[in-house]
Amino acid sequence: MDVWRRLLLAVVCGVAVASIYAAQPVLEPMGRDLGVPAELTGWIVATGQVGYLAGLVLLVPLGDVVDRRRLIAAHLAIIAVGLILTASASAAWVAFAGLAAAGVFAVVVQTTVAYAASVSPPAERGRTIGVVTSGVVVGILGARVVTGALAEVWGWRGVYAVLTVLSLGLAALVPLVLPSEERPNRPAGYGRAVVSLGGLFGRRIFLTRGLIAFFLFASFGTLWSGLSLPLADTPWQLSESQIGMFGIAGLVGALAAARAGRWADAGRAGQVTGLALTLLILSWAAIAQLPWSLWLLIAGIVVLDLAVQAVHVSNQHMLVAAHPDRTSGVIGGYMVFYSLGSALGAVATTAVFTVHGWTGAGLLGAGFAACGLAVWAIDRRLPLGSAKSGAHVVVDGGGEPVIGVPGGSGRRGR
Repeated sequence: MDVWRRLLLAVVCGVAVASIYAAQPVLEPMGRDLGVPAELTGWIVATGQVGYLAGLVLLVPLGDVVDRRRLIAAHLAIIAVGLILTASASAAWVAFAGLAAAGVFAVVVQTTVAYAASVSPPAERGRTIGVVTSGVVVGILGARVVTGALAEVWGWRGVYAVLTVLSLGLAALVPLVLPSEERPNRPAGYGRAVVSLGGLFGRRIFLTRGLIAFFLFASFGTLWSGLSLPLADTPWQLSESQIGMFGIAGLVGALAAARAGRWADAGRAGQVTGLALTLLILSWAAIAQLPWSLWLLIAGIVVLDLAVQAVHVSNQHMLVAAHPDRTSGVIGGYMVFYSLGSALGAVATTAVFTVHGWTGAGLLGAGFAACGLAVWAIDRRLPLGSAKSGAHVVVDGGGEPVIGVPGGSGRRGR
């Protein structure tokens, strides 16, 4: 796949995920306008995450059954409908309905990643996933910068109007630009694809990487769903656009992790995961200094987003390598953990901040990161032979277990 198509897929991911996270820097004015109490504003973001969770279970398996290009275009168009509903809402329940609808179909991200993996040569798969998933981080963090600036000019409703136009434009462009897939071995139907998704939860590699993602994105959500609250309060009292600018620090960190895909291709996904989770914990020591130093906050944000992106790419690379015949299903199932973790972080941080301030939120974020590192460490200590019944396991030069069926080819996994 050429670089321009990779970038197009990254943009699709960025716009889709921005439809969920665009509210983060404008939680206060959006909640005030819609009549949502301050301690419940975290639900503005969490609602999209709940919808996202439903989409992961109900929609992502379609990617293993039908043409993914058409599915990507259709989901982008329906996201636009949810965004229009949110932008025009005069009551909180209408906005929540629109956010939930956009969240359900924002799972186009997983279909896009699965499509990118399926059309890429195995030797370049990690690099391709790294580029495409960078669009997710750019969408989450870049949305903060753009949202803050647009909100001061057009209000928070204007943000959703702009995202609507972008979604519709991409929906028209995708079928014209992207090549078709060659997938001779598709599941018999949608029902079987959904049922097979449930079977993944009994696999060690899937459960381990899923739990790591759960705690990883709970920590990530703790920062980005709660950051605007102390920055808008004393002593800083920053505007929406100023708060949004902190997304640039996150982008720097996420883009610095661009080589994570190449490290995964080289068989070092496990080592990268452990190091990145350690950095994630350490980043919270700097982030917790927000009430006294914005420079330490910025440094902490850079390290946090570098760590999150490195782990996220490594997780997906290992899962796709272990299940090359069902990329949509395995990525969709993995992202169930992402969605639950993000929702937990969004709801918990606003509640904790209201009672315990930013110190409490910092301890919460560090605690989630420590749990993720504990899962990784426990998995590394468990016997490799339990990775998959009926298979033998050896370790490659990069220290990663390779699951191999006697007489067949091996594949990385845990």
